[in-house]
Amino acid sequence: MTSQSHDAPWRRPEDSEAPTPGRPATASLVDPEDDLPSATYAGDFETTTIPHYDSTSARVSSSGYGLVGASQPLPYVQPPDTGRHSVFGPPDTDTAEQDERVRAAGRRGTQDFGLLILRVGLGSVLIAHGLQKLFGWWGGHGLTAFKNSLSDVGYQHADILTYVAAGGEIVAGVLLVLGLFTPLAAGGALAYLINGLIASVSGQSDSRSFPYFLPDGHEYEITLILVAAAVILIGPGRYGFDAGRGWARRPFIGSFAALLLGIGGGIAVWVLLNGANPLS
Repeated sequence: MTSQSHDAPWRRPEDSEAPTPGRPATASLVDPEDDLPSATYAGDFETTTIPHYDSTSARVSSSGYGLVGASQPLPYVQPPDTGRHSVFGPPDTDTAEQDERVRAAGRRGTQDFGLLILRVGLGSVLIAHGLQKLFGWWGGHGLTAFKNSLSDVGYQHADILTYVAAGGEIVAGVLLVLGLFTPLAAGGALAYLINGLIASVSGQSDSRSFPYFLPDGHEYEITLILVAAAVILIGPGRYGFDAGRGWARRPFIGSFAALLLGIGGGIAVWVLLNGANPLS
């Protein structure tokens, strides 16, 4: 466009009386260089094409459609890490590690099979001894002989205690074999075994001695007591009806409670129904 004085009135270029010095009269208002394509021309859709970003030298757009005349894209901002992951994306590291720990806890090898053998072995012994007392099977003496033995040791209410002891022994054994209510079953078995150990010690001629090895010792009874205590503390394992319960996966407080209940129950039955000091 032509340059005019601020004091002169505005007029059209074609109405000029004389050509501007240094410019031909045939010059048009359009710069011929404006018709040339730009260096970043990309066709008829130049205004909608994202210009190439050069990190070394920024190019200034001549089209007038850029942001403040610059062709550089807006800077990318990393979104903050909120500790969560999208449902469409991969899990974060913490979740993956937690899942791996859960899977590793599930791989217990032969541990559950060993607990099954321990539990079934103890339960089978209890069932066999209970059936001996009730029916006289496998060389047992039956209910009458068992009742007389309880009376000889000093138990009161031996007629009722005979059925309670034999029946409780069988029930605890069956529950242990099935893996059902295992802490309570093992706690009842522990109470019965501890009470039997006290009764056998009090029936000795010399109560001040404590023989351990068989045939006159108490190693068999002590072994069964330790097995019952181990089943309470370790748990039944996965091969049983208690597999989905907490005391099968991670036994802790309940196991200690069942252990104390078994020990205290065995001693309480002796004190309440006999009252004699086995160590005297």
